[in-house]
Amino acid sequence: MAANYFRRVGAVRPSHLMFTTGVGSIVDLPNFSVLVRGLDDWNYSVVPQWEEIVEPRLLAAVRALGLRSVKELRPAPWLDGTDREPTGPAGRVGVPITPFPGWLRCTACDDLAPIDSNVFGFENSKPRKPHEARFFHTVCSRKKSGRKPMAVGARFVLACTAGHLDDFPYAHFVHQGGACPNASHPKLKMDDRGGNLGANVEIKCVPCGARRNMKEVLGPRGGDKLPRCRGRRPHLGDFDPKGCGGAELKLLVVGASNQWFAQTLSALAVPRTGASELQAKVEQHWAALEGVPNVDMLPYLRTVVPAFRELERWSDQEIWTAIERHRTGAKGDDEEKGYPDLRTPEWEIFSTGQLPPATDDFTLRRDPDGVPGELKNVYADVIQAERLREVRALVGFTRLDSPDPEDPDLVTRASLSKAAATWVPASEVRGEGIFLRLPEDLLAAWEQRIEYTEVMQEHRDAYARFRKNRYSGRIAGPFDPMHLWPGERYIALHTLSHLLIRTIALECGYSSASLSERIYSGTEADPQRAGILIYTAVPDAEGTLGGLVSLAEHDSLVRLTRRALSDAMYCSSDPLCAERLPQDPADFLHGAACHVCLFVSETTCERGNRFLDRRFVVPIDKPELALFPELP
Repeated sequence: MAANYFRRVGAVRPSHLMFTTGVGSIVDLPNFSVLVRGLDDWNYSVVPQWEEIVEPRLLAAVRALGLRSVKELRPAPWLDGTDREPTGPAGRVGVPITPFPGWLRCTACDDLAPIDSNVFGFENSKPRKPHEARFFHTVCSRKKSGRKPMAVGARFVLACTAGHLDDFPYAHFVHQGGACPNASHPKLKMDDRGGNLGANVEIKCVPCGARRNMKEVLGPRGGDKLPRCRGRRPHLGDFDPKGCGGAELKLLVVGASNQWFAQTLSALAVPRTGASELQAKVEQHWAALEGVPNVDMLPYLRTVVPAFRELERWSDQEIWTAIERHRTGAKGDDEEKGYPDLRTPEWEIFSTGQLPPATDDFTLRRDPDGVPGELKNVYADVIQAERLREVRALVGFTRLDSPDPEDPDLVTRASLSKAAATWVPASEVRGEGIFLRLPEDLLAAWEQRIEYTEVMQEHRDAYARFRKNRYSGRIAGPFDPMHLWPGERYIALHTLSHLLIRTIALECGYSSASLSERIYSGTEADPQRAGILIYTAVPDAEGTLGGLVSLAEHDSLVRLTRRALSDAMYCSSDPLCAERLPQDPADFLHGAACHVCLFVSETTCERGNRFLDRRFVVPIDKPELALFPELP
């Protein structure tokens, strides 16, 4: 890049790199769009002091997901001082990007050409105004004097479900897959005619006069006219050495929401028991421990292997037992499916009678008076989480298909780097929260009442249709349409969680997007789980001064709970909302729920606003369906 250009072209929050603008995603800047490059190009050598994000439980989960070479969780490279001295060292530190799409269109004359065709220039001469960085057309036929007209990215790209992304082949498209008879590098024009019936964009070859409209490759049959996927990985600057594998290409408009989906893992930094902490450290240092032949070698290895410095607290026999346990588990990895279990240790801490000692990362408090008397039939336990630390890691991404929140193997995860990654990007947020545990006898009686009702059967049938429509063609062998069904209990807990989140947002001024939920529902191994954690999960000051925790106090909790359940009785979209059921052939996964009464932002809900139904919490239909047939 020329010396009079500055490298910085924008800024994002660390959390955006986890969910919105991570590796492989297209980021729309004010005047052009860019693609975030792979981990191979992230440079930490210019950051003198950066600290690894330490969360052994999450690191072990990342490795268990197939990324065995990962040894670290790293924050994005960053230096303080950009605002004070934009031309200083801090202005040259950040996440690397590359302009994408690789074709630009002049906004004045409609010339269409690749960025490397030498007809476009780039300017970014104002260090305090990176948003004014832009490409411009140097030889525009319509602009004779004054500032050069801006060039913007041509708005069509190609993607496939294998994670590949490519520029649209405009020259081949306009010539019906051939070459221009009059020029080896023909001049093209893109005429965007607008319209309200989809894209009406004509590509024209100036030397031979060939014309073709982009409408031909849109719609259900448009894919038949697209070329085969080349396996291009622009975020890594190469083509996939394994090829594409026959995935069908899809035409996307830059900015389409399905061009990139993050695949992430998150964990709360909860205290560990001695045994579980040792197991996590063995997983973390498995490369050094894998070859240990027997327990008798451990005294010698303690003196020569650096990894043993973190194992000094445990005896040789304890370490050997942990090694054997991990070795047995590693042999069965191929048989294990789904995401690693990150919720069980959290549930064990929240549900214990004796709360752990307070730390800077995790502090819980239980009111000595217990659950308010007015809510004894609603909650079995209420815990104020005065300090929480959540760590999130980006393990990969997908295109076109969003990752299933329970089954990572149903979609193809694209790699973050060319070689096996030794680290993955991560971020940490600190906040506070409220943990609510519901009475087991209340939920068990409700499950018994509704398990065989026609309404619940409609939800189960909808889930089966949902899986069949989306995943049946991808699963080899017998297809179980009810695999990973979350269960009746989850629907009730999830619905109550959304009711409380919306009430907190309406009454207390919190933005619902600044809150998150974690549902601890019954599992096959532990069917009696019944907890809801609502917590702040944004890296700024909102909700970190005790405001959310104070809502668990007696009067506030009674008021919030009563209002949440009372408001659930009515929706301004009733009777349509109250009567909604996912009946055949519908495969949506909610009943009496909509944007007016239950839906929250996508960053708040852990299941994408699925598995929600007011009738299973309050008596809007038949009282016997409701968890609370009588409101408190």
